[in-house]
Amino acid sequence: MVALALGVTLATGHRGERLVQGLEHRADLRLAAAGFRLKSVHVEGASPIATADIVKAAGVYANQPLIGLDLQDVRQKVESVGWVKQVRIVRLLPDTLVVAVQERRQLAVWQCEGKTSVIDDHGQVIPEADPVRFASLPLVVGEGADAAAPAVLPLLAQRPRLLRLTDALVRVDDRRWDVRLKDGSLIQLPSTGEEQALMQLEQLDQRSHILALGFDRIDLRNPEMVAVRPRQAETPGRPAAAGA
Repeated sequence: MVALALGVTLATGHRGERLVQGLEHRADLRLAAAGFRLKSVHVEGASPIATADIVKAAGVYANQPLIGLDLQDVRQKVESVGWVKQVRIVRLLPDTLVVAVQERRQLAVWQCEGKTSVIDDHGQVIPEADPVRFASLPLVVGEGADAAAPAVLPLLAQRPRLLRLTDALVRVDDRRWDVRLKDGSLIQLPSTGEEQALMQLEQLDQRSHILALGFDRIDLRNPEMVAVRPRQAETPGRPAAAGA
């Protein structure tokens, strides 16, 4: 019987398949004529800035027959969008398509070799995200800063005062961080034990209020000793720098 069916298929040039597809298409058209056409797309779980890219990638259009819509194909298209971590597509008859997504969390702006990108909480670049629109995110700089940022930024987030004073985290030789403050001060973190080093900084600040007083550099690379370089006094007769 299998051989006979194969022979018939070959002899008819797959006309049977085309006949089935034609019947399905006509059934879709009849259902569309009965009102089962796409009228609205609801995107759930996405920020407004990501929604436009998601709808565009889905590739659906108004009055499209809804019954015959390939949901797997739509899901794959939406998954290709950089904003999207996970997606679920639901068809709600008679006329609605629901696109439920889990959006990738924007973690930081990454600057490297003159190029700036937005990265998520796994250090992955979100291609569609315009860094200009995410100026409130922390700035991480240098080669390897994208991959290393998810480990260090939560440590700074636990210290809101230090985070507010921070201008950028600079990756040094892809093994440790320099924390550059907005007033030009520099905090040198070790290659390991960053949390312990930041605790030492907190203790120093509690005793001396050094973050408020200002400094040139604090070296926390040696866990046995904290080295502080005071800010150099201004040269007499020389005007102060702007913002000083």
